[in-house]
Amino acid sequence: MKKQIKVVAAIIENDQNEILCALRSPKMSMGNQWEFPGGKVEENEEPYSALVREISEELGCRLETSREIFNENTHEYDSFVINLLSIKAKIVLGTPIAKEHSKLIWLKRENLESLKWAPADLPAVIQLMDEK
Repeated sequence: MKKQIKVVAAIIENDQNEILCALRSPKMSMGNQWEFPGGKVEENEEPYSALVREISEELGCRLETSREIFNENTHEYDSFVINLLSIKAKIVLGTPIAKEHSKLIWLKRENLESLKWAPADLPAVIQLMDEK
């Protein structure tokens, strides 16, 4: 049976209605694909707390999350299954810095489809683009 991994991802929007997109490092699995920043939920950890912790570690800034799941998707990769919870959030302190990713960019919703997204993130991208 494949390993099951629960992951949270932040859909961070700025005051210009742009979404933060993160390019996975070539050293990471699925390198050079785009994703919403986030990470693994630890055992007995609540998803919203996990997201705040992960963004602090990966981007060096503090988040405030919405208290609802924007998109939940389970995607089966070759060697594992990911359960991805995408949560909308705002930066309340600091400026995001790519510590683990190759690059961070801000994009308008209508331009999100121009990037090569990691498959697990695609349903959230599509849902965001369908929002008006």
